[in-house]
Amino acid sequence: MTLHRHVSHLLGGSALIVLAVTATACGGSSPSSSGTTTPPAASTGGNAVAQITANWETFFNGKTPVSQRVSLVQDGSQFQSIIQAQAGSALAAGASAKVTKVTVTSPTQATVKYNILEGGSPAVSNQTGMAVLENGTWKVGVTSFCGLLVLENGGKTTGLPAACQAG
Repeated sequence: MTLHRHVSHLLGGSALIVLAVTATACGGSSPSSSGTTTPPAASTGGNAVAQITANWETFFNGKTPVSQRVSLVQDGSQFQSIIQAQAGSALAAGASAKVTKVTVTSPTQATVKYNILEGGSPAVSNQTGMAVLENGTWKVGVTSFCGLLVLENGGKTTGLPAACQAG
């Protein structure tokens, strides 16, 4: 099954997976985080990898409240309606992400390798995404989120939030 077709199947109403497959990143795993974020002072250095991992997996956890997911994606307020609309689906409830590697590339960016799981089984593996440090919190990058939304939308940016259409 092609990635686009598999992603479209998984995304049928799942903001969680939409966010996960976004941009060059697709992935999954069972969330290992309780949804907490590291305070801004601990957002750099050795603690960055732990915070990125925890926040990424929390964001893609189908059981994470919408408000928390919105707070864990860059420019989250622009995506609140999409996340809210997809949050109620059974598919979203069974989705999760597993971060396999984080490489901090600058004080405000990191590359994230991850898998997306559906019901505990791998759905999309070995994906790459971008995490960004925004207001002291490491978040799923807008490029990663938008990439998935574009895939779900058949490669088009029409009808997507302005952040995804900006290029």
